[in-house]
Amino acid sequence: MKVLVIGSGAREHALCRSLSLDPDVTSLHCAPGNAGIADVATLHAVDALDGAAVADLAAELRVDLVVVGPEAPLVAGVADAVRERGIAVFGPSAEAARLEGSKAFAKEVMAAAGVPTARSYVCTTPEEVEAALDAFGPPYVVKDDGLAAGKGVVVTSDLDAARAHALACGVDESEGRVVIEEFLDGPEVSLFAVTDGECVVPLRPAQDFKRAHDDDEGPNTGGMGAYSPLPWADPGLVDEVLATVLQPTVDEMRRRGTPFSGLLYAGLAITSRGVRVVEFNARFGDPETQVVLARLKTPLSGLLYAAATGRLAEFPPLRWSDDAAVTVVVASEGYPASPRTGDPIEGLEEVAEKDAPTAYVLHAGTRRDEEGRVLSAGGRVLSVTATGADLARARERAYRAVSRIRLAGSHHRSDIAAKAAKEA
Repeated sequence: MKVLVIGSGAREHALCRSLSLDPDVTSLHCAPGNAGIADVATLHAVDALDGAAVADLAAELRVDLVVVGPEAPLVAGVADAVRERGIAVFGPSAEAARLEGSKAFAKEVMAAAGVPTARSYVCTTPEEVEAALDAFGPPYVVKDDGLAAGKGVVVTSDLDAARAHALACGVDESEGRVVIEEFLDGPEVSLFAVTDGECVVPLRPAQDFKRAHDDDEGPNTGGMGAYSPLPWADPGLVDEVLATVLQPTVDEMRRRGTPFSGLLYAGLAITSRGVRVVEFNARFGDPETQVVLARLKTPLSGLLYAAATGRLAEFPPLRWSDDAAVTVVVASEGYPASPRTGDPIEGLEEVAEKDAPTAYVLHAGTRRDEEGRVLSAGGRVLSVTATGADLARARERAYRAVSRIRLAGSHHRSDIAAKAAKEA
């Protein structure tokens, strides 16, 4: 099978790594990719948001499957452009991707499907914002209605900060909308599900860490690390979420005439009142993908192709490793506010020589200069991922590999999976 992956982050590197190890994949391409992906796939300089260009590339390469990684191309209709050329694509249509592209739309779908979620208000004026903040009280949860690369949510007890974020999302302008909702107590869980629009196959749950610093301090980020499995989670959690969240949502989208085919990501809060949906995403999450795929033993290409071609019900049950996986994000100086880029990254060869195959580096924001050096090119630069017999061993391996990385001014959290490893 010939496969083309769209995107340039650590999620796409994780996808490409898994596909490169897949015996059924004979040719692997990525557009635009990054310095690390170049080691496992042929890169192509194509704008990931240009549906026609992506479709042209897929046709030129005669690929059997296109996998769209990031949310922005999905919302922009890249999957639609590829489908129109008769090429199988893993990723929802632009209409279906509104589950992520508009939080207000997602709330509407959840209400129709009877999916448990936080009570919320959709606000379009400063007056509505004030009323909603007053109704819920602190801690305040304010979400940009549109895409915000994982950083459009503010959770704060500071009323002025909550109000400022709502105004920054444009509610004092004609087109701006924010969703203000009740705060959900309890730990959060990420659960991915592969679907062809009818059949839904859940993957293994993971937990990520959104705050920039240890002990969940600092600003929200796109994610500073993740781990799987979750030893503290109820053994019946996946089945419960499949029955009450994932399948009803997929059924409702099909009923509306906009079937959702691809990866449905449910961000969940395990509250004192039961499971509640925090948000939906329309693609693999980053950095949770890094740990989930590290545990998946079933070849990835067949699973994604079955979803893309409507044959998921015929696909055999997924096989999983019993090992645990931990990923730690190495971020550039100034991330998330104003990340510094262009600095050389050292120690990558050392990790490959001393820590593989149980620990490895997935590139996110990287590029090569004219001299062939790997440089930082984004806020989240690397995802250092490791596996082990349990979380403690995986964690130890991940942090040992992190210690070999040298990037001026970089920072990472030191507590990824620490609590779960102690409780396991």
